[in-house]
Amino acid sequence: MNPKLMGVVNVTPDSFSDGGLYLDAEAAIAHGHKLAEQGAELLDVGGESTRPGAGEVSADEELARVEPVVRGLAGVATVSIDTSKAAVAGAALDAGASIVNDVTALRHDPDIAALCAERGAVLILMHMQGDPRTMQENPTYDDVVDDVKAFLAERTEAAIEAGVAEELIWLDPGIGFGKNLDHNLELLRRLGELRELGRPLVVGTSRKSFIGKIDGSAVGERRGGTIATSVLAAAEGADVLRVHDVAEAAQATKVANAILG
Repeated sequence: MNPKLMGVVNVTPDSFSDGGLYLDAEAAIAHGHKLAEQGAELLDVGGESTRPGAGEVSADEELARVEPVVRGLAGVATVSIDTSKAAVAGAALDAGASIVNDVTALRHDPDIAALCAERGAVLILMHMQGDPRTMQENPTYDDVVDDVKAFLAERTEAAIEAGVAEELIWLDPGIGFGKNLDHNLELLRRLGELRELGRPLVVGTSRKSFIGKIDGSAVGERRGGTIATSVLAAAEGADVLRVHDVAEAAQATKVANAILG
């Protein structure tokens, strides 16, 4: 168990846990440097919140937020651009990003696939039922793990058909995206079943509301729950952990790895 840590750099005014803290580019770049020093091999820069109920942001506004931050962090760590717009993804790749993290799995802007194919960029495909505006209204599944697995398999095929090399595709089950508490817990329990898809798995549980539904904690009080879910996800085969609190996650996974060998 030796997952890579992906540090979150939200350049937004309205993200659920750190909105507005790093809207200034210099503050965001400084935060990215800190996360890299704490052990983040990857930095995921996002300019549009995907919290439940979040409003849409224009491509121009999103790009104005993220481009200077991506440029400032290129070379500090491997930079990922968290976007569902090909125009933003392309400019971020020009600025030094090498991963495109698309929470819509090419459903919002299929041109992202051709872009990643042309640039040789890693493409992260995430499962989400609905969209950020509607995803938590009433998520339902026959079997959440089977349904997520089938969706990710289909989206992988779509990306490959569009020219993306299979070895450059990573998959994310989308914890908290169109799932209730039971769905999230079931995905984490049975994460190993998604390993059968044969692609690296990205898991992000950091500070999410399902933790608070278990113990009543507020957003800023969920580090312990984040550590527990992240370590268990890594033990079940997660290759990348997307977290806000990198230092704590680095220590937790190092200790867990020493115990588990």
